[in-house]
Amino acid sequence: MDLRELLDDVKNNKIDIDVAMKKLKNLPYEDLGYANIDHHREVRTGYPEVIYCEGKSDYQILGIIEKMIKKDSNILGTRCRKETYEKIKPIYPNAEYDQLSKILKIQNHPIENIGKGKIVVVTGGTSDIPVADEAYHTALFLGNTVERVYDVGVAGIHRLLSKKHIIDSARVIIVVAGMEGALPSVVGGLVDVPVIAVPTSVGYGANFGGLSALLTMLNSCASGISVVNIDNGFGAGYLASMINKLN
Repeated sequence: MDLRELLDDVKNNKIDIDVAMKKLKNLPYEDLGYANIDHHREVRTGYPEVIYCEGKSDYQILGIIEKMIKKDSNILGTRCRKETYEKIKPIYPNAEYDQLSKILKIQNHPIENIGKGKIVVVTGGTSDIPVADEAYHTALFLGNTVERVYDVGVAGIHRLLSKKHIIDSARVIIVVAGMEGALPSVVGGLVDVPVIAVPTSVGYGANFGGLSALLTMLNSCASGISVVNIDNGFGAGYLASMINKLN
């Protein structure tokens, strides 16, 4: 229940004032001691809070999920350990887990497709897929039609060109690449829609853990490219969804 629903219930005498006041106490955020759950984020931004699981204990993750479930929220967790998922699944049987992207999903109500078009996720190589799949599953969870075009890097540019009909059908494109990170520039020069570039930490020593790809993408000569942080598939999927839902 959000603030608007609560006010409607009070107005229509469906809920007692004292009960409403107790609910209001936890509406903006709920303090668990180790986390302040932002229950109003969906009201403000259109998307519920996402749980970044890395660095959190299983106890903390389960505690956050329990409180969000009480608000009938759909749950998205990123960087979730398989061991954590195995503790969550017996408690919440509708929990789903993608081992490659480490994405956790608990869908408590239908996800409305709010996207106005299609998001296409492109990778330079197969090694970039874990990050790309994080973007893919994030964009799907946020209510978008998403298609994947993988392993079409610049070392064999004919592979990319053979998929140009798919790329041309996109309203937003996410391009994930490691090594020298040139692929977003190539894609950006072929299309007339926003391109979100995601550098990955894939590469040999002089890749510097993704820094070389990041700098290449930031210095792209192609217009219409934005860049998120190294390995930040979630950030790319979220941004692509925000763009795709604009009228």
